[in-house]
Amino acid sequence: MRSKLAILIAGVSLLLAPTMVLAHHALQTQFDLKRTITLTGAITKMDWSNPHVRLYLDVKDESKTVTWELYLGSPNQQIMNGWKIDTYRRGDRVTVDAYPARDGSSVGFAKKIAAVSERTF
Repeated sequence: MRSKLAILIAGVSLLLAPTMVLAHHALQTQFDLKRTITLTGAITKMDWSNPHVRLYLDVKDESKTVTWELYLGSPNQQIMNGWKIDTYRRGDRVTVDAYPARDGSSVGFAKKIAAVSERTF
């Protein structure tokens, strides 16, 4: 009975293994690592949940405001790099160098963030 259960568990594990591998995507599949964009704007939200910290940034141009979703490393990685949950907060103005999304959407992977000024709201 135990051997049948062990075989069943091993079989199910083998079936699920490819989906676990596919769940973690390579950075270059979603983002264009050959291009860097620079965005300056006000932070509207920071989401410190796994698997990536996400920063939402309102970037204004002459005619409109575009909200960008910028991915960072994992929460643990950000903490190991010296960040705290309140390092940047809503309303802080920042400049972000990021890799843009390959699909042209307002999404990017932040590689450098620098404060511009204090909170605006």
